Amino acid sequence: MSLKTILILIPLLPLIGAVIAGFFRNRIGRAGAHWVTILGVAASCVLSGYVLKGHIDGSIGTINETIYTWGVSGGIHFQVGFLVDHLTSLMMVVVTFVSLMVHIYTIGYMHDDPGYQRFFSYIALFTFSMLMLVMSNNFMQLFFGWEAVGLVSYLLIGFWFKKESAIFANLKAFLVNRVGDFGFLLGIAAVLVTFGSLDYGTVFAAAPDKAADTISIFGGAEWSMMTFICVCLFIGAMGKSAQAPLHVWLPDSMEGPTPISALIHAATMVTAGIFMVARMSPLFELSDAALSFVMVIGAVTAFFMGLIGIVQNDIKRVVAYSTLSQLGYMTVALGVSAYSAAIFHLMTHAFFKALLFLGAGSVIIALHHQQDMREMGGLRKWMPVTWITAWIGTLALIGFPFFSGFYSKDAIIEAVHESSRFGSGFAYWAVVLGVFVTALYSFRLLYLSFHGKPRMDAHTRGHLHESPLVVTVPLILLAIPSVAIGYFTIEPMLFGGWLDGAIHVAEKNDVLAALGHHFHGATGMATHAVQTLPFWLMVAGFAVATLVYLFRPQIADRVRQMVPGIYRLLDNKYYFDQFNQKFFASGAVRIGQQLWNKADAGLIDGGLVNGSAKAIGWLSGIVRKVQSGYLYHYAFAMIIGLIGILGVWVVMR
Repeated sequence: MSLKTILILIPLLPLIGAVIAGFFRNRIGRAGAHWVTILGVAASCVLSGYVLKGHIDGSIGTINETIYTWGVSGGIHFQVGFLVDHLTSLMMVVVTFVSLMVHIYTIGYMHDDPGYQRFFSYIALFTFSMLMLVMSNNFMQLFFGWEAVGLVSYLLIGFWFKKESAIFANLKAFLVNRVGDFGFLLGIAAVLVTFGSLDYGTVFAAAPDKAADTISIFGGAEWSMMTFICVCLFIGAMGKSAQAPLHVWLPDSMEGPTPISALIHAATMVTAGIFMVARMSPLFELSDAALSFVMVIGAVTAFFMGLIGIVQNDIKRVVAYSTLSQLGYMTVALGVSAYSAAIFHLMTHAFFKALLFLGAGSVIIALHHQQDMREMGGLRKWMPVTWITAWIGTLALIGFPFFSGFYSKDAIIEAVHESSRFGSGFAYWAVVLGVFVTALYSFRLLYLSFHGKPRMDAHTRGHLHESPLVVTVPLILLAIPSVAIGYFTIEPMLFGGWLDGAIHVAEKNDVLAALGHHFHGATGMATHAVQTLPFWLMVAGFAVATLVYLFRPQIADRVRQMVPGIYRLLDNKYYFDQFNQKFFASGAVRIGQQLWNKADAGLIDGGLVNGSAKAIGWLSGIVRKVQSGYLYHYAFAMIIGLIGILGVWVVMR
């Protein structure tokens, strides 16, 4: 089998499974739907692993090939093509492996759902869409994958379409992402105008020569064209990767089934923006202003979204706000030109966050879809596998030494500390204090769910048991990389130049190169952690959570009473939803009502439709009086007409 055939099969196999499960679901049944999609994604995962292995051992080089050209207009080629380098092959493995775990897990989670086959079709289609996005070698295909994952996420968030809150959530996700995608489309249009091509290679090669180009936007003021392009592209990433203020859709998307929370919000859709900015590093490196903008937005998201997680009681929403915060860390890394660190954290985060989402789903199954942590407690007695894997995911998330999250998160913090970019001081303290916040809400979730006294009713307690193997096996398989993958990959990914061919960093911005002088191996980095501020902030977060939520829960109530304003601010999520609802949603409704009253009912119905009818009636009334039926009236009219004609003729002569 040729390499080209392998690359075509990687996205095509999940698509075939999606088509069969979707269009032939009644013929193949429930078992057929999960087998055809799981086999397709599993084969895709194996082939992706083969490509990654080839890139690791050097037997496969960078592949940039056009598969199909479907149109040429004005010299611009619209084509399907693949750019498969180290960055792409890493993303392919992460996407397909996490997707495979989610597919297997779904057999247990969605066992009794009437939309079983439809769900498998959707998640396989989602996998295809994400693979097309990460494998693209041109902006057109990137935009196709970008919109395709958005479409499928809309379908998955609103999967339970008879549930009003789910429909509201998927509409919200759709509309917020349209805001981001408008900026993204403007950025692609600006690329086309500036470079006359949509091909990555052509654009990246010509970018340095266009660095001084400007564009006039408002009032004749000149903007750097590169800054305009990069800011517009990043606005698209703000929507897809849920950066403030376009983050509001992600927590509400928890209304969908839990497997899609792991698939969309851990390894795939929300990381698309991070991947895109890293892929566009040759453009972003030409605009310090755009990179500062990226960094500040990421810092705000990392710290302030994490604070909201402290007051959430829905187990999935706590993990969702954790995702927002961790995406902020990745975005900050992009903003300080530590693209490799952002991708490294993307990879480690994919495993431990998928583990935490699926662990939350395991708890929800056991409690008959109860998601409020105040109705849990003591679950470790009945669910030991879920409990242990939840601890592993938590330790990875908070950055405990030797766990995968430690290496990627600490690398980002040190990279920000090394940077001298405008705003890096604010970003540094945001990500450092975020360590304390992360530990606090993470152990709060653990203690309220798995420790302490059971708070569920007697009936639920009597039926508690560990989840089936189709649920616990994916948890175990995700727990392994959550522990080990950071240790074994930090050196090649961050300091060994493994991503150098795929990512471009200007020498003056290379903060990771500066950090590399102080790197003495993964073991040394972990043992040195006890001398760093982030480590002790993590310990402080653990200590506070242990005291408050394990031994003295009344302290939380006292703090809430002492600072009711801050609690309300966090509980209402900084009032973003209320503002959007009143200003944008209600404002749009009011504008629509005014347009209906004035334009539709007033101008069109009243003026044009009814007005023309009234005018015809009025004219008809006048004409009706002329048509009297008397012969002498008509003779008189004819004489008057003749006199008029003669008068005109005389005047004209």
